[in-house]
Amino acid sequence: MTDTSNDPILKVENLVVHFPVGRGLLGGSRRFVHAVDGIDLELKRGECLGLVGESGCGKSTLALSILGLQAPTRGRVIVDGHEVGTAGRDRKNRARITQMVFQDPYSSLNPRQTVRKTLETPLRLHGITARSEIDGRIGDMLARVGLRPEAAERYPHEFSGGQRQRIGIARALILEPKIVVLDEPVSALDVSIRAQIINLLLELKETLGLSYIMISHDLGVVEHMSDRVAVMYLGRIVESGPWNTIFTQPGHPYTRALIAAIPDPFKRSSGTKITGEIPNPLSPPTGCGFHPRCPEARDICRTPPAPALKNRGGEHHVRCRRVDEIAMTDGLATAVG
Repeated sequence: MTDTSNDPILKVENLVVHFPVGRGLLGGSRRFVHAVDGIDLELKRGECLGLVGESGCGKSTLALSILGLQAPTRGRVIVDGHEVGTAGRDRKNRARITQMVFQDPYSSLNPRQTVRKTLETPLRLHGITARSEIDGRIGDMLARVGLRPEAAERYPHEFSGGQRQRIGIARALILEPKIVVLDEPVSALDVSIRAQIINLLLELKETLGLSYIMISHDLGVVEHMSDRVAVMYLGRIVESGPWNTIFTQPGHPYTRALIAAIPDPFKRSSGTKITGEIPNPLSPPTGCGFHPRCPEARDICRTPPAPALKNRGGEHHVRCRRVDEIAMTDGLATAVG
């Protein structure tokens, strides 16, 4: 029998998601939003992969494609060794393996359903109908997320924000998935309870053997939770590697900008601001997509095709033609403005 324990739990191969938005002037060719533009990534068993980047870079679209909620234009998603599609049977099977914890713990819960109904529905949908098993699973999951058994009979409005997010986590885990996508899991919560939810997620990851993809703008949370980090810009991964490498030896100017923008009370990096917004995904820049905002850009950066990911040693990859030159400069030279 083949040992698959070292194989990645998730592989994404050349994933592309383009959204049609009508035709150009005078009936020209149809135009497309390049939301995801050729993503390759792997998620190892038991690891947390942090996915970071500005709003509009394609993080959520990538996550929805992994979950089977957004059909890709092309490319493959391989979950636990099996390629999956977006047809009804594939989506149902994928739901048993991949689940999501949403950003807003209130709007993601049905206000007319008790916690018991919220947790019972996915179990019944997937063929678990015995009352004893349903009650056992619900009770066990509530205990795992730090809620008392009587919480099952209450409605979402009767809980605090942190408690509602615990219910959202329980709903995501009730089917015993292997992969959980965390979409800004603590950004809508009070600062005082963020650490509690982060610690809960880390504890569940260890005790249940989960693998996480965590989408976040908060690089402090990413640094604390992630084993590896992938940085996205304009539909592409521009840098990836172990968290300590990304945070101490960033190779791409955009990654340097994100890290330099982390609030620093000691002002250890002055930073030159990068101005402007992400370019229009209807008409991405030629060459490197970051060159219109990059203070390190040169003519070679504007020349097509787009640069490929370059291995800088081990698992560290950077998509930049001038990475070796920039790496010779001292410190973090940029900051997002």
